Amino acid sequence: MLSMIGLIGGLVLLIILTLRGMNLFISAPLCAVVVALCSGIPLFSGDVNFVSAYMDGFASFVAAWFFMFLLGSMFGKFMEDTGAADSVARWIINKLGRKQAVLAVVLACAILTYGGVSVFVVAFSVYPMALSLFKDANLPRRFIPAALAFGSVTFTMTSAGSPEIQNWIPIKYLGTSPYAAWEVSLVVAVLMATFGYWWLRKIINRALANGECFEAREGDPVLLDRKLPHPVASLIPLLVVLGLSFSFHSSYAQNALIIALLGGVLSIAIINFKHFHRPQQAISEATTGALVAIGNTSAVVGFGSIAKITPAFDTAVTAMTSLPGNPLVGAAVAVSVIAGLTGSASGGQAIALPEVGPHYLQAGVNPDQLHRIVSISSGALDSLPHNGYVVTTIRAICNETHSAAYWAVAAVTVVVPLMGLAVAIGLFML
Repeated sequence: MLSMIGLIGGLVLLIILTLRGMNLFISAPLCAVVVALCSGIPLFSGDVNFVSAYMDGFASFVAAWFFMFLLGSMFGKFMEDTGAADSVARWIINKLGRKQAVLAVVLACAILTYGGVSVFVVAFSVYPMALSLFKDANLPRRFIPAALAFGSVTFTMTSAGSPEIQNWIPIKYLGTSPYAAWEVSLVVAVLMATFGYWWLRKIINRALANGECFEAREGDPVLLDRKLPHPVASLIPLLVVLGLSFSFHSSYAQNALIIALLGGVLSIAIINFKHFHRPQQAISEATTGALVAIGNTSAVVGFGSIAKITPAFDTAVTAMTSLPGNPLVGAAVAVSVIAGLTGSASGGQAIALPEVGPHYLQAGVNPDQLHRIVSISSGALDSLPHNGYVVTTIRAICNETHSAAYWAVAAVTVVVPLMGLAVAIGLFML
């Protein structure tokens, strides 16, 4: 009982501290200590202790993602420093009109995500363009994280055919394909995209009606009186990233992103070399930004590592994976709750599927249907305030606060996927 109280209490405390803006390097390990002490996990001694477990989780994320974060940050900064982001933004505004700035950001993220670029890297890459678009359209900048997240972690990340890991993990356990239940997936993706975009626009329009507008800040890229690169030359690096990621994904899996982003960085440097303003400063800022972003995310991953070794977590997993009633509903609840506890969509799947998969397959559940439900459900409650992607996008990339930006993010990345999940279950039950 004490372990469960500690697990829930530590998670709630982490969410509260995150919303209040406390530094994650302090709040995440502090909350993890609460969880560990309530579960009888020693802080320093023993084969399994707090320090080793927390740092194993922290260090493993850094080891797996450092080059992607670094190159992704450099790509975004180079797009900013050469004026390529401003060039693309102006071209989109001229073609679609200022009212379509949000749509342009969402589509850019969706295309990159469905092309195989990691959602973390997409945020780095598109943010400079998003900032320019929101500035030109005079939209409140606190909604940029919601636009980035909506285009990245909702209707694209968990849809049939997506190369993102959240659509591929179930294959190992269910023997399916990435196109499992594509008919229902297509319907759900279209519904999530249309409703989510409508809702996001409604939230932004309400803020505009209340007098909010774009507010420039110290440290924003300054639009210099200079000739910008041609829009085509500015789009080529984005296409290089998309093309290389798609081409090498099946051969090199996650490491394909290193090749893709390196290609994108080099293509910017070569094509738009004469448009660089302060390349050394851009590299310095990109390096610092990458370290802060990956550090924030790793701090939360460390909390999840402590949570996973508690008796309460095992109890919760057993309870969630043994729910009675409709098996698709049971699987959806299990994956959603575990993803929420760990703050990770892929983590929720990896923990739940070894139990859920065999159990429901033996009960005669259609594996393609189970694959799609597991995939969609993993992308809902995972987007609670302590989620690594949410923290990185809001704080490290967009330099916003959770109190200002998170509620719009929650609307389009928690509520909208839950609605899509309900529709998918309903369609499968017909």
